[in-house]
Amino acid sequence: MLKLSGNMKNRESIQEPNFDYYNHKVPDIDLSDCEFPHVIEIYDFPQEFRTEDLLRIFCCYQKKGFDIKWVDDTHALGVFSSPITARDALGSKHTMVKIRPLSQATRAAKAKARAYAEFLQPAKERPETSAALARRLVISALGVRSKQSKTEREAELKKLQAARGKWKL
Repeated sequence: MLKLSGNMKNRESIQEPNFDYYNHKVPDIDLSDCEFPHVIEIYDFPQEFRTEDLLRIFCCYQKKGFDIKWVDDTHALGVFSSPITARDALGSKHTMVKIRPLSQATRAAKAKARAYAEFLQPAKERPETSAALARRLVISALGVRSKQSKTEREAELKKLQAARGKWKL
C-alpha cells in the first residue's frame, strides 16, 4: 500500500479553460463590403447532418428569423433577418460547425448565393393580424348573431385599416 506523503495544500493544479467566457469579445467583422451581409457560410460539419441539426445549433436565432440554404454535403448558407443578427452569430462559438462571413466563403457558396439571390432576402416581420375575418366566417357559417358591439367592430376595422396602411409603406 502506498501512503500519501507531504502536505497536499502546497500542490496546485490549475487547468486553463478552453474558452474565457468572462472576457469574451465579439470579433469586429466588417460586413459592409459583402453583397449579402445578412448571410453567413456554415461549413466543416459532418456529412450526416440534416437541416434539423443545423437549425438546432442556431435555435436561438429562430424567432429573429433564420433559414438554411444548402450548398453541398458539408457547406450551407445561414440566412438571417438582419446583418446585425448575422454579426452576432459570427461571434458565437460552435463545437460541431464552423462559420464565416459570405465574403470569406468558398466559390461554390458565393455562386449559390448569387444564383439564389431572390431567396436570400432578409426575412420580413409578419404583419399584424386580426381574428375579425375568422369571426365573421364562423358566425355566418353557424347562423348566429355576433355578440360584438358596434363600437368594438369599428375599433377593429380602424385597427385593420391602420395595419394595411403601414404594410403598404
